[in-house]
Amino acid sequence: MNLTGYFKAFLDNTVDLNQTRLDQLDSRVASIVNVLENDSELGEHVREHIRQGSWAHRTIIKPLNNHEFDADILLRLDEEQEWDEQQYLDEVWAALRRSSMYRHMVKKKNRCVRVVYAGDCHVDVVPHVHLADGRQVIVNYEEAVFEETNPEGFTAWMKERDTLAHRNLRKVLRLLKYLRDYKQTFSVPSIILTLLVAERVTAWDADERYKDVPTALKNLLDDLDTWLQMYPTMPTLEDPSCPGTTFNHRWDQAQYENFRTKIARYSGWVTEAYDETDKQKSITAWKRVFGDAFKAPAALSAALSSARTDEAPVLLPRAPKEQYIEERGYEMVLSHKAQITAMVLKKDGFRSGPLRRLGSVGKHRRVRFSVTTDVPGPVDVFWKVRNVGPEAAHQLRGEISKDDGSLSRTEPTMYRGRHYVEVYIVKNDRVLAMDRHDVPIS
Repeated sequence: MNLTGYFKAFLDNTVDLNQTRLDQLDSRVASIVNVLENDSELGEHVREHIRQGSWAHRTIIKPLNNHEFDADILLRLDEEQEWDEQQYLDEVWAALRRSSMYRHMVKKKNRCVRVVYAGDCHVDVVPHVHLADGRQVIVNYEEAVFEETNPEGFTAWMKERDTLAHRNLRKVLRLLKYLRDYKQTFSVPSIILTLLVAERVTAWDADERYKDVPTALKNLLDDLDTWLQMYPTMPTLEDPSCPGTTFNHRWDQAQYENFRTKIARYSGWVTEAYDETDKQKSITAWKRVFGDAFKAPAALSAALSSARTDEAPVLLPRAPKEQYIEERGYEMVLSHKAQITAMVLKKDGFRSGPLRRLGSVGKHRRVRFSVTTDVPGPVDVFWKVRNVGPEAAHQLRGEISKDDGSLSRTEPTMYRGRHYVEVYIVKNDRVLAMDRHDVPIS
């Protein structure tokens, strides 16, 4: 059984970091940033700070098994021609060492300076530099190199996926982080867990597949297990917001193999608990996954009410000429991966580059969409462009067209609104992969 009220209580009472500690985290970060901004040597180089990782994605959980919870911030610094890559990290560490408050709380790590609040949490301050060539980078201190990154783009991508999943992706991720920390049978960095699970979210049948937390958990774990089983060797883990950047250096083959094995086990357990029609047996099966903290809420009727959502359906009202890929007679399997990259093409006087890095694009520009996939060829590729909003109301699109063989297509930006492009990878009359890319036009 899906037991939505139980899941609501479990998240609220056991998994989610409470608001008091989040407020305390806000205060601690504000204090750290204030010291850095007012430092006599570093202060003039500081431009802003932004949340990163679990804090930005709203997937922080309560610490388990004597672990600390952590939060990351990016500290944007001016590019300094006289500084080498390591100096950015050195300067942040030196500034905090000059503070009587933080002098004995800081540790220099490979990509950050860590401020430790013993027995509670730590805050990782990551130097973040916008280079003159348009790249955003962080520092790999051990190798003395910059690493390209796009944290706001990754957060935007994750938000897109969460919206497709009826805002249940974040909740599923918090449950899986709890499972990781509670069981302690597998190890996976949170950013990689977020990537692997969020990549499994698709628009197809989203209103049913992600309608509540336990349903989303079952389907996402099953889809993740299916995908992992195709790869005995760790595949490339590419950042969807930063083409060419991967996360593979944060994991190793042994950890991947163990994760793959454990996900297969826990996916089976979750499916067993979900499919069990006897309530007491289902509760027992869910406890096998999450432990004795998974229990009836104090007020079941209130928990059931608050667990219900009134999210707008993912499937928009059908446009006059809109087509759906499943209506072409293809079987929807979605066992593989497809990834769209959107590049805003150059125009004098305007910004260009990856759309996820820019955040949005203005009218009267051109965007090139390209796709990569792990479906072995030959394949058929189909594209769909769906526009929305008042400006596009007289010219709504949604037709499906076959790729010309280039695995790409270029589209003009004509109407304001949050539109999207989808791609479908078809082989042997089965849709094996699809992806969606939001296109915010301002």
